[in-house]
Amino acid sequence: MTMSTSLTLLAALTLTAALPASAAAPAAAPRPATEKAAPRVAAQPASAAAKPVRSSADILATAPAADWRDVDPDNLLVMSLPKGQVFIELAPRFAPAHVDNIRALARGGYYDGLAIVRVQDNFVTQWGDPDADDEEAGIKGKAKPFPAGAKARLPAEFSIPLKGVPMTVLPDVDGWAPRIGQVDGFPAAADPKTGRAWLAHCYGSVGAGRGNAVDSSTGAELYAVIGHAPRGLDLNITVVGRVLKGMEFLSSLPRGGAAMGFYDKPEQRLGIERVALASALPEDQRPSLQVLRTDTTTWQELLNARRHRGGWFVHSPGYTDLCSASVPVRAKPAPAAPAAAASGPDVKLNEPKSPATRR
Repeated sequence: MTMSTSLTLLAALTLTAALPASAAAPAAAPRPATEKAAPRVAAQPASAAAKPVRSSADILATAPAADWRDVDPDNLLVMSLPKGQVFIELAPRFAPAHVDNIRALARGGYYDGLAIVRVQDNFVTQWGDPDADDEEAGIKGKAKPFPAGAKARLPAEFSIPLKGVPMTVLPDVDGWAPRIGQVDGFPAAADPKTGRAWLAHCYGSVGAGRGNAVDSSTGAELYAVIGHAPRGLDLNITVVGRVLKGMEFLSSLPRGGAAMGFYDKPEQRLGIERVALASALPEDQRPSLQVLRTDTTTWQELLNARRHRGGWFVHSPGYTDLCSASVPVRAKPAPAAPAAAASGPDVKLNEPKSPATRR
């Protein structure tokens, strides 16, 4: 796969993403028994804007510890850039071959020293090997070799069978898919008629760039969505995960040139210092992140807070969409300090004695 070939395809698909969805809402299909039943939370009335539910901040501040899950360090990429770190959670349920390859690339130090080569406004930030072959232009580059264990050919992983996927379904209507919701904290969509489920392109989603061939992505070239949700890319590119933390270091970069956001000069590229799996880092250097579970009443209450706004809001939409319903992430709280030990005999000796025991 080549950098320019994969991005030519992305540019073409951007036009598709800009097309309006059909005005007719798709009929809701029956929910398979394998999907998670979301905890019931009373729907808010239309007048909820006048009497708002608890704020999102309050809901999250009081969420039980059991409502959060730890991020598996073997699924967490830590990308070190000059101004900070970007944390990416991988999605092995949806892209097992790509995730395995990305792990092998990271363990072998493949991404270290590569660069962010493209930042297209309201679209994506993309990184990879700027010296890779350019098949479209017929230019032979000096591509960095893959480390041992990494594969140069992978199958496309645009979707997976819907059966058995633990999706927490959103009732809100979506123009891109008959069914939407969250799976393992990732924004996902599904079509019961085809029996397929896939990860959606929302802000922060990370995908594997490819060329014209559907099986030309390897995970060596990755991109993160930094603008509007280009849902037209769904089912066209393998989505491998999402950014949990550090989006500001990807979205605030200088925009590239007119050619799809590519940097015009090599010196404009931002070098990548290191990309490592959290599991490969020393214990004291591993980030400890948690993602809110979506099979909880906390998640349903949070969604209601997003649908029914009060306070400053004059109009409450009573609606949210898949990409606006992003699942919260937090640093794992430090263990509570142990309670002070009970006072020993020395302390009791200083207490005043009752008349009956006074000597």
